[in-house]
Amino acid sequence: MNQLVSTEWLEKNIKIVKILDASWHLPSVNRSALEEYKLNHITNSIFFDIDENSNQETNLPHMLPSKDGWESIVSNLGINNSDHVIIYDNSDVFSSCRVWYTFLYFGHNPNLVSVMDGDLKKWLKEGRPISKEVKNNKTSEYSANENHSLVLNKDKINENIVKKDYQLIDARGEKRFLGLQQEPRKELRSGNIKGSINLPFQKLINEEDRTFKKKNELINIFREKKILIDKEMAFTCGSGVTACILGLANSIISGKKPIIYDGSWAEYGLN
Repeated sequence: MNQLVSTEWLEKNIKIVKILDASWHLPSVNRSALEEYKLNHITNSIFFDIDENSNQETNLPHMLPSKDGWESIVSNLGINNSDHVIIYDNSDVFSSCRVWYTFLYFGHNPNLVSVMDGDLKKWLKEGRPISKEVKNNKTSEYSANENHSLVLNKDKINENIVKKDYQLIDARGEKRFLGLQQEPRKELRSGNIKGSINLPFQKLINEEDRTFKKKNELINIFREKKILIDKEMAFTCGSGVTACILGLANSIISGKKPIIYDGSWAEYGLN
């Protein structure tokens, strides 16, 4: 798998890959990802709206769309099955990893979908090419193939509390996990899924340049949390976005595709 590409690699290949700006912000921070994209983005990148490009038939936030829905979304972006898709963001919650996971779930070649290591700030700091131009894409005929083994629903999560077939890792901050801090969504109770292990996603990222820590460092962080590297893992969080950061980190460690509880606490924590 080709999980990460460097900013240097992306600049060299900028004309032969498809680049998505998948910035997404928590509602509480009052930032518009689309307006920020219009002001500044990596040259040739296309804006990807995580909320809009999700299942619109549910009240749960940004759930995976249907197969037909995804084919339509990706075709409208002008992306082909043979394209190498690079995803980046300008977000505190590394939303690019969620879009990386979604491409894998819908069967894109895992060697042809990658996250840029580091965010837009790193790209800007290094003086790499940026643009304000919003491109109109020629549509394509994208074909998807769902891998249902990469997603879990609430029933499967409850089943696992008894069976313990896999370790369930929660990417939220420690205070939220322990129920000491209120959830950002008012309709949710505080706490965590019984038997889950807390690994806040920020621990996997280098603070100075927002890149992922190296494989051996990631292994040590997982082990410090008493996570068994050789045992199956699935990932959860507040609403299925930051769980994918843990999923990408585990993919770097193990080469496995991430398994995500799509509803996450937005579903499980409903009163």
